[in-house]
Amino acid sequence: MTNLTIFKDSNAVSTGRGRESALSQTLNSGGGTYRRIQTSTNGTFKRLVNGEQIGNAKRGDLDVVIVGALGKVSRVFYPDKYDPNAEAKAPDCWSNLGDVPDPKAPEPQAASCAACPKNIKGSGAAGTRACRYQRRLAVLLAGDDSGDIYQINIPSKSLFGKGVGNVHPFESYVSYLRAHNEMVDTVVTNVSYDPEATNMELRFTPLRGLSDDEYAAVVAAQAQPEATNYTKITLFEKKGEAAEASPTYKLLGREEILGKDAAKPVVKSYAEPDDEEDIPLPEPTKRASTKQQTTERPDPASLAAKVSDLWGDE
Repeated sequence: MTNLTIFKDSNAVSTGRGRESALSQTLNSGGGTYRRIQTSTNGTFKRLVNGEQIGNAKRGDLDVVIVGALGKVSRVFYPDKYDPNAEAKAPDCWSNLGDVPDPKAPEPQAASCAACPKNIKGSGAAGTRACRYQRRLAVLLAGDDSGDIYQINIPSKSLFGKGVGNVHPFESYVSYLRAHNEMVDTVVTNVSYDPEATNMELRFTPLRGLSDDEYAAVVAAQAQPEATNYTKITLFEKKGEAAEASPTYKLLGREEILGKDAAKPVVKSYAEPDDEEDIPLPEPTKRASTKQQTTERPDPASLAAKVSDLWGDE
């Protein structure tokens, strides 16, 4: 089995990267402008800059490259029931690494997450834990030549479970890529809504591998403060210094490669892991080179010329 067999596009070009990035090591070990991608129950993705929507919403799915993530799943506690129409506010307690409350949490619930009464099944609605799991990712957008980094929040129902084929919840997705000698920052990831889910659930699918020039832009983005800051829960999310501009690139998205009507398999997921232990990720294994001398790599400039603006006019 070659690494290309995991991708939706069987003809995708995956160059020989043979390297272990800082992000991969983090995932597999135990201001100025604030940009994020807003997900919603109506199946759309919206770009927000300092809280204001930019451009048109993207419905159904979105192509990104993940450039930042913490090594462990975070935890967040809100005392009130979720209200999508309520004004956004900071949680009472949270833990970026799921071990102890953050020092800035205004109402820490216990000395440690393991001993917290809000981390017991049944403390929340319908037998769940009152303290919820989540991840925050820093991503670059396919089809966006600005090089801007965005934050996207992955809720608990989109984290855990087992995938079908190459479509997975996030934690399973990381393991799946690792098993096929890929990392989350060496592929274009298609993030899609599960149309069969009763609540909002996201699915992750590897679309294609990055070219060497694209990967160099990813590495440059990972040196920017947002690649780290956007992965954490902070009390004042809009504070901080403006980052220097990162090198730009543009990626072929899912619609350009597969067409708008490509079918997606149904994946089963669940909101919480089976036990109280930290969610383990596989140990890093250095990737073997997969460069094929007979494969003609596309010119990144020609890739950029083929990509339409999926977000509409700004």
